Amino acid sequence: MRILGISGSLRAESHNTKLLREAAKMLPESCEFTLFDGLADVPPYNEDHDHDPRPVGAQRFIDAVRSADGLLFSTPEYNFSIPGQLKNAIDWASRPMGSAALAFTPAAVMGTSLGSFGAVWAQAELRKVLGACGARVIDGEVALNYAGEVFDNGAPMSAEHLAQIVQLTTALLAEIANVPTQH
Repeated sequence: MRILGISGSLRAESHNTKLLREAAKMLPESCEFTLFDGLADVPPYNEDHDHDPRPVGAQRFIDAVRSADGLLFSTPEYNFSIPGQLKNAIDWASRPMGSAALAFTPAAVMGTSLGSFGAVWAQAELRKVLGACGARVIDGEVALNYAGEVFDNGAPMSAEHLAQIVQLTTALLAEIANVPTQH
């Protein structure tokens, strides 16, 4: 199974990217995990350019989504929602409705933040957007709070957070295995 990790953060030392890398370590060896690294290269969505050939950055994202069996997102929370660049990339992958790269693709969402809430509002927004775009969104979340303690100061991730990651990724893999992709 091919899992594409997508971090909503553009920051080089992103806690959400680090969370994806930790989650990847918990996947079975039979899974191929790829971390998408081109979010900053996806241009603003413009319907005038949504035809072949699409802008290179947008096409690269669409191709990565289309080639994955499932998607694992990790999002920060910006102003109580998802980052604009992440939403923009999703807009590119959501068209045309019904046959877009996101259509019928299993997707799981998690997130982390420096504060006490672990990006729960952004996760809810992202699940809503992905569902509206036709993805098969996994119910569940990983809300890792105080990310700086874990990723910057070396504190261990709690057993609860580790269990949530395993539960979410297991549900994603089950969705991939049980329902054939249609793209």
